[in-house]
Amino acid sequence: MYLCYVDESGDTGMSGSPVDRYILTALVVHELRWLSTLDQIAEFRRHLRERYGLKLREELHAYEFINKPGKLARIAKSLRLHILGETLRFMATLEDVSLFHVSVAKAAKPQDFDVFGTAWQYLLTRFHNGVDKQSFAGPHNASEFGLVIPDHTDEPQLMKIQRKLRRYNPIPSRFGGYRDYPLRLLVEDPVHRASIHSQFIQLADVAGYFLKQSYSPAAYIKKKGGRNWIDRLDPIRYRVAAPASARAVKEI
Repeated sequence: MYLCYVDESGDTGMSGSPVDRYILTALVVHELRWLSTLDQIAEFRRHLRERYGLKLREELHAYEFINKPGKLARIAKSLRLHILGETLRFMATLEDVSLFHVSVAKAAKPQDFDVFGTAWQYLLTRFHNGVDKQSFAGPHNASEFGLVIPDHTDEPQLMKIQRKLRRYNPIPSRFGGYRDYPLRLLVEDPVHRASIHSQFIQLADVAGYFLKQSYSPAAYIKKKGGRNWIDRLDPIRYRVAAPASARAVKEI
C-alpha cells in the first residue's frame, strides 16, 4: 500500500482572500519503507535538536516558523530559515519518497469556481494513477492500494469527493469525449491527522510553503535568496503527475 500525506497552503476563498493560490502538496511513501523513512526523519530531527535546540515535539510549520514563531522565537529568525533550508536538503535524500503538487491560481476564475473540489479531484486522481501504475519511488507489492492522510481540512467535503470519485470519475479522453476512471484503489475515506502528530505532513508543509514562495516570495524569503529553494527537492519529484512541469506541479 502507498500512503499519501497531504498538506494544503493558502485558502479556497474566491473573494476577499489575502492569497491568490490554493496549493496541495503530496508526499507518497510505500508501507514497506514507511518505518525506515520515519527512522531517517527521526535522526534528522535529533540533528536539529542538537544543532539548533529545536525539540523533537516542536512542529515544523513553515509559515508560523518564520512569521509567528511563539516559543521558537528563542531561535534566531535567520537560523529558523536555515532549519527550513536544511529540511529541504534532507527531504531530497529520501530515496523512497515521491513528491508532487496541485496548484490552483484563483485569478481570472469565476466567483463560483470550486477551488477545493477541483484541486482535490486532481490530486486524488494523480495519486490513484501512481498506485495503479506502481510508479512511485520505492518497492511495490504484486497488487497495490492507496490511503490518503491529509492534515485537518474540510473533512466532510473531502470524504464526499473521494466517495464519489470511487464510483464515478469521468476524465477527458485523448480520443475525444470522456471515459470513466473510478478510483477503486483508494481504500477507506481520507484519514485526517493533525500535522503536529505527523512528521510526514510536516515535511509536506515545508515543501508546499516553498512552492508558494516560488510564485510570490515574502520579503524576508526574497531577501535571503530563498525564492527557488523548492528546487532543492528535484531528486524526489514525481513528474509523472505533471509531465509538462519541471517542478511536478499540476497547474489549474
